[in-house]
Amino acid sequence: MAAVDLSTHPGHLARRLQQAHYLLWNVMVSEEITSPQFAVLNTLVAEPGLDQRTVGERVGLDRSTMSEVITRLGRRGLLDKVRDPQDGRRFLLRLTEDGVRTHRRLTVRTARMNQVFLAPLSEDEQNLFFELIRRVADAAEELRSPAEPLRQATDRLGGAPAPDVARHGGDPVTS
Repeated sequence: MAAVDLSTHPGHLARRLQQAHYLLWNVMVSEEITSPQFAVLNTLVAEPGLDQRTVGERVGLDRSTMSEVITRLGRRGLLDKVRDPQDGRRFLLRLTEDGVRTHRRLTVRTARMNQVFLAPLSEDEQNLFFELIRRVADAAEELRSPAEPLRQATDRLGGAPAPDVARHGGDPVTS
């Protein structure tokens, strides 16, 4: 069997982009606050008082990851959990003053990092890149609970997924 061209595998390219992003983030933005943690801070700046589940949906994090992120941000004193007065089972999230300051500081740094990250592309290419990657990311959101969407996607392609794909929900070559 011949080797495959990994430059045609979106999972491989996404992993390479993620590695580059992680490196740039740690060097240019923060070694303490992760990109997912920043996404939570950013969401709560835009929409203060959301519950944890809604924030997770907005930023694309699963429940267990969201729980860890909220715990870490809370320990750092960047957000508070307040019991929802309408539903005592839910907690609403609000940034502390330190959380707002941290968000403001990191926002400037993320803008610089994004300039470096996207420097190989012209402005028009950047716009196209974002349009295309958002389209793929939006479609991938349907695969978060893989059973039915995965079945529909493979039906459109005319067959069942490979066993590793069905079992792991990812690209067996690059996952």
